Amino acid sequence: MALGHRLGIDFGTTNTVAMLTRPDGRTRPLLFDESPVLPSAVFLRADGELDVGRDAARAALAAPARYEPNPKRRVHEGTLLLGSTEVPVVDAIAAVFRRVAAEAGRVVGGSPVETVLTHPAAWGAARCGVLVGAARSAGLDVCGLVPEPIAAASYFTAVLGNAVKKGRALAVYDFGAGTFDASVLARKARGFRAVAVGGLDSVGGLDLDEAIVSWLATGPGERHPEEWRRLTHPASPADLRARRVLWDEVRGAKEALSRQASTTLFVPLVDSDVLITRDDLERIVGPLVTQTVAAMRTVLRQAGPGRRVTDLFLVGGSSRIPLVATVLHRRLGIAPMVTDQPELVVAEGSLHATVNPVPEPEPTTAVVVAGEAPAPQGAEPEAGPVDPGAERAAPEAEGAGPVDPGPVDAAPEPASGAEPASGAESESWPPLEPPLEPLEPASEPLPEPLPEPLPEPLPEPLPEWPPEPLPEPLPEWPPEPLPE
Repeated sequence: MALGHRLGIDFGTTNTVAMLTRPDGRTRPLLFDESPVLPSAVFLRADGELDVGRDAARAALAAPARYEPNPKRRVHEGTLLLGSTEVPVVDAIAAVFRRVAAEAGRVVGGSPVETVLTHPAAWGAARCGVLVGAARSAGLDVCGLVPEPIAAASYFTAVLGNAVKKGRALAVYDFGAGTFDASVLARKARGFRAVAVGGLDSVGGLDLDEAIVSWLATGPGERHPEEWRRLTHPASPADLRARRVLWDEVRGAKEALSRQASTTLFVPLVDSDVLITRDDLERIVGPLVTQTVAAMRTVLRQAGPGRRVTDLFLVGGSSRIPLVATVLHRRLGIAPMVTDQPELVVAEGSLHATVNPVPEPEPTTAVVVAGEAPAPQGAEPEAGPVDPGAERAAPEAEGAGPVDPGPVDAAPEPASGAEPASGAESESWPPLEPPLEPLEPASEPLPEPLPEPLPEPLPEPLPEWPPEPLPEPLPEWPPEPLPE
């Protein structure tokens, strides 16, 4: 294989994306079953081998208990329980990477010379070590790591050709499947550095799906309570298969409503089609979208009044929902930018960013975040339907970097008075040596406070009603006594 091939991999909660750069500089996504996204799912076969991607999803219809759709959410645990077998998390992730390596080798005639991995900004050395260990186990030559916000910023400048002047800042709104992550990245002479990060562990694309399922509970769920109970609390393999069909239908309808005004989704067991419109979707997911916008506003304020944020870049598959850009523009007063395929941004951006060194992997050790107990396999929340295998884990952010990047500080600079991001490990990666260099003050600060949402609030206090008091006492009736 000719020197110069480089592979950038974004291992996501729901999907994995890999971009390959050829020696002539052309960058193209690897295709898996004619699609640029490979489901990150794994399935344990009877012979002990692991299927991945769409093969895993198909096999899960016959044996749902041996299926894990979101192994990235389990990276803080040592093992996955697939059926009655415990499988190391690092082996499950390695199976996904092995599929990527095989496709890259098929395209270029051998393994790429260099492989770059992206990771959430909040991950420390232990979690990154699991990721690197899995990639090396799959035969990939890992040359470095890039925080997801840095990768996103690199795409914004290097691929889209946008300029972010030194002393100015770029906001990255990353609405992925598992979590929502917000970052403010300051431009340096060469590259970017994170000056404020935050987000929501409890809001992601899977939670939008759950909200739609809850909405269905008030329609077909109320009309067919027994069938709905089997869908939300499956007690047999047939029920588990029906539940997976329901969640796939919900996810497909959500994605279709980003392109069209209405669609239908099939409810198994009930055997009926339900019409859902974009207006319905916006009412259902609006409260969750509002939470992400509030979190983005908080991170902008934590970056400090001296940071001039000139651009807002949307990444992650859930950011293509039209309501997201509308609410962001109204609340923050910054026109957001989103690409046609926001899920591809981080993988390609990683190939334009300066990479951080690789930690020594610890593939067989369970990584438990301080104050966070591993979730039991197959556990469900106390209330509401849950996509199987979708337990909460550490925050994930998707990231960014520069056109001609120099050294990048991967760990974010803590905002004054700000609490550490929830679920973040106590260690930072890489070590902050040398210290972060101060930025030049910006000439035009971010407005404080940020503009309030439209429409304008009602006047306070509200006018009294009726506008004039009734006469006291009321006149007697009739005014004169009736004749005898």
